[in-house]
Amino acid sequence: MPNPTTPDTTPERPSWRRAFRRFVLLVIVGGGLLFALYTWAALTFTYASGERAGYVQKFSRKGWICKTWEGELAMANLPGAMPEVFHFTVRDGAVADQITKSMGQRVSIHYNQHLGLPSTCFGDTSYFVDAIQRVEP
Repeated sequence: MPNPTTPDTTPERPSWRRAFRRFVLLVIVGGGLLFALYTWAALTFTYASGERAGYVQKFSRKGWICKTWEGELAMANLPGAMPEVFHFTVRDGAVADQITKSMGQRVSIHYNQHLGLPSTCFGDTSYFVDAIQRVEP
């Protein structure tokens, strides 16, 4: 039984270790929150938007872990001219179905450009198609 008159000689943990652990935890959590806020802002705010017309020549679902719809739109101004290819990404399954049904027909697509996305998990391109319309000849 310990004597109440003798002081306790058990060593205390230094307070700097506890403060350092809190600092490291704060940096990790704060960094994660900043990364999430940046990703949200990059996906929410649009750098540019517009429309392009042509023929969807390639459209497929790609990715090892993050599956996205990736496509190519061939834009030819003059018959016989070399077409310019516009690469795009689709995030909405309903729009992807519409694009699949209109393959081989002249279409007009509406896109939004989001710059600075931190990963290719959101798509291989910065152009995200959100609407498609068939163009009558």
